[in-house]
Amino acid sequence: MKTFRLPGCGLLVPNVVAGMMRIGDKTDSEIRELVGTALDAGINFFDHADVYGGQPHKCERRFAQALNWSSAERENVILQTKAGIVPTGEGWAYFDFSAAHLIEAAEGSLRALGTDYIDILLLHRPDALVQPEEVAFAFDQLESSGKVRRFGVSNHSVQQIELLKTAVRQPLVANQLQLSITHAPLVAQGMAINMEGLDQSITRDAGGLLDYCRSHGVTVQAWSPFQRGFFDGTFIGDHEREPKLNAVLDRLAAKYGVSPIGIATAWITRHPAQMQVVLGTTTPARLAAAAEGSDLPLTKKDWYELTLAAGYITP
Repeated sequence: MKTFRLPGCGLLVPNVVAGMMRIGDKTDSEIRELVGTALDAGINFFDHADVYGGQPHKCERRFAQALNWSSAERENVILQTKAGIVPTGEGWAYFDFSAAHLIEAAEGSLRALGTDYIDILLLHRPDALVQPEEVAFAFDQLESSGKVRRFGVSNHSVQQIELLKTAVRQPLVANQLQLSITHAPLVAQGMAINMEGLDQSITRDAGGLLDYCRSHGVTVQAWSPFQRGFFDGTFIGDHEREPKLNAVLDRLAAKYGVSPIGIATAWITRHPAQMQVVLGTTTPARLAAAAEGSDLPLTKKDWYELTLAAGYITP
């Protein structure tokens, strides 16, 4: 498992993360098997959110109940969680980055996870009504009390990050963004800059974001790394909708002696931005197979061939 130090804080992290979004209804033994598989693969970084599981802190609580780690075991893992989404119970949710809500949510996560501190707390999607001073107050309170050690964002644009930085003094160490071979405006837009009449060249508030994160020490965490689009199903093995891409995935998998899911992981980890891949699977075998792409030496030709097979172009 390839590891690196997060810019801005020096925390040693793996470049593959185990997402715990779907463990809410898993048994204790299933959760322990999934986490054990992750640890065996060198993944000691676990991603949560207070809203995962459909009830407040459900997945965080199930994680802690199933594992019941000692303080020494807790010290050997990295726990990241997110706050800011408020479900209404009416089939929709809103966002709240007020200091009171962020502090309450973080303290709820601490109780649910059964830990004294959170390694990284992310703001979960942007709040259109954000007041940076409120976020700064919450971050200062959580940091000074030792409850949260590092902070970041998810799904934030360049200007949204810059707005937060007018008040927030802590480094924003991560930005969790959707990215896969088939959902890659973050990467592909820059390959076709200023091309008239080409959909790929249109900046959809992602233009420059990857380069911004690289130059400002913000680690991109790629979520839904195997999704075709926005929750449109996985592209891996879908030979009907993605025949060209799967042909290349299968061929490169045979070349490198891994599974296609390992190649899909490597497409992200190969990028010099040194991104993290956030896995959402609850199947131990798929998690282990994906982890094989952590440090796979894809060539530039391999990488571009996958990108073109997914439907993007190089002018």
